[in-house]
Amino acid sequence: MTDEATTATGAQIAALPLRWDSKGRLRVLMVTSRGTGRWVMPQGWRMDVSKPWRTAEIEALEEAGAIGHVGTEPIGRYRYDKILDDGSALPCRVEVFPMLVEQLKRDWKERSQRTRRWFKVSAAARRVDEPDLAALLRGLADKPLKRPEIKALKRAS
Repeated sequence: MTDEATTATGAQIAALPLRWDSKGRLRVLMVTSRGTGRWVMPQGWRMDVSKPWRTAEIEALEEAGAIGHVGTEPIGRYRYDKILDDGSALPCRVEVFPMLVEQLKRDWKERSQRTRRWFKVSAAARRVDEPDLAALLRGLADKPLKRPEIKALKRAS
């Protein structure tokens, strides 16, 4: 379902699954990567769907069992090196789409391959390896509703 040219250039899409807890604090849903077990956002190669945010929606469902409303505009971007099966590194650019999680499935496609967990935004920023993603998360830790993308998602819920 991916485009070979997209894969070769390292263009990926990520979901940033969010929710507000009972005290009104923003939380981020993260999953472990299949290869290294480190904490990451649900992400993957852009799929042959009409809109990039649809890829984010699909990845969140497959990797985290998350269902919800995905913003149609990216909230940010980051870069990382994806280690391929042959050991080589492919530089990847990832567009991040915010998602307000409305439901978590008990059983989902990659359940046996990943762990999912809710984090405080500041804790999520400390868990990721990618500096640009950590900066994006730190920017959400204080006053997330100042970000128009987050404000629009909360209004839509």
